[in-house]
Amino acid sequence: MSNHTHLFIRQATILLPTGEFLLGDVKVQGSQIVEVGANLAVDSAAETVEINAQGLTLLPGVIDPQVHFREPGLEHKEDLFTASCACAKGGVTSFLEMPNTRPLTTNQAALTDKLQRASQKCLVNYGFFIGATGENLEDLLTVNPTCGIKIFMGSMKGPLLVDEETALEPIFAKGDRLIAVHAEDQARINQRRQEFAGISNPAIHSQIQDNQAALSATKLACKLSKKYQRRLHILHLSTGEEAEYLRQEKPDWITAEVTPQHLLLNTSAYETIGTKAQMNPPLRSPQDNQILWQALQDGVIDFIATDHAPHTLEEKAQDYPNSPSGMPGVETSLALMLTQAEQGRCTIAQVSNWMSTAVAKHYKIPNKGAIAPGYDADLVLVDLNTYRPVLAEQLLTKCGWSPFEGWNLTGWAVVTIVGGQVVYDRGQLNTEVRGQALRFETSTN
Repeated sequence: MSNHTHLFIRQATILLPTGEFLLGDVKVQGSQIVEVGANLAVDSAAETVEINAQGLTLLPGVIDPQVHFREPGLEHKEDLFTASCACAKGGVTSFLEMPNTRPLTTNQAALTDKLQRASQKCLVNYGFFIGATGENLEDLLTVNPTCGIKIFMGSMKGPLLVDEETALEPIFAKGDRLIAVHAEDQARINQRRQEFAGISNPAIHSQIQDNQAALSATKLACKLSKKYQRRLHILHLSTGEEAEYLRQEKPDWITAEVTPQHLLLNTSAYETIGTKAQMNPPLRSPQDNQILWQALQDGVIDFIATDHAPHTLEEKAQDYPNSPSGMPGVETSLALMLTQAEQGRCTIAQVSNWMSTAVAKHYKIPNKGAIAPGYDADLVLVDLNTYRPVLAEQLLTKCGWSPFEGWNLTGWAVVTIVGGQVVYDRGQLNTEVRGQALRFETSTN
């Protein structure tokens, strides 16, 4: 146990692991939760910081399992410090970060460098993917600690693009580490880029990288996963066709995620926010939104990630196709989803499961994702009684914009706690707090 102050969270509406709520208190010693109950006694002998949580709801901290924080090499867009500040403000207490930095995270040296940077800069907990190149099979088996192997089957240039079945198969065939895929069919995308060349309206992006491009790549990944019974995770599912395919074909070792933007935005967003709506895989139709929501409700989709992928406003202002794909998300994801819960689209318990509990379970992150004795004190107090709009000038992400600007949301984080330390409190960051490297329990399927 660490020697920092004990915390006593008083009179919160606490989400219990059962999905029920308790009006009560939580006692934290060091970095761990030690007691949860109604009318707990404060230990007068210990130095205790009390948090008055009256009128607030206490949830497990969000674990965002897919982010691009741009460090090293692309720090003009974002860096580990600014991104982790944005996480703290958004109630995100842990993240898993992707390998498409510069240099690429494809070997132990690059991974060790990222872990070292994170230990010095990150206000929240962190884990990193190793990227597959088709040339680094040995590294994929040996690097540590990593949450899994990331394969870009499409929407990527350079060594990280692994789009041929002959190159993919050896990665699936050897080892038992989780494989997470960006599933888009690069050959189809290339062909359609030629068909639609010369069109500068960003809405064409959703036609070039169409539903079929996503479906065929997802089918190929599932085929290889089934052949080798290899643990597979499908990143940012975007189409109704993929959701319906997985509903029929998904064994218990395959999981899938969806982003808030694929649930809440669709192709109509190009008319209002232009290239800010451009991402990979692209936004889809309102019908796709509905089918994805249903799949999430039914457990076909297992959890939520943001795919936080910031670019500067100057970069986004370029004409399509020179404009880069990606949008920020860690600051708004929890409030977006809790607003949906308040509107009756899902429950608060479901949101917390999708954004915390299920992520910890499927990535085998011990002691995270629940408010119970023995669990890490990664917590967020949210206000479900107040609505506030998303304002660009209040965002902490370095890119300074959001596709959800102007949306009026509830469930904003009031206090965020990482490892028993208050990192965000009613608008104020404590930039002295540092998160820890996440642990991943290893076991075969």
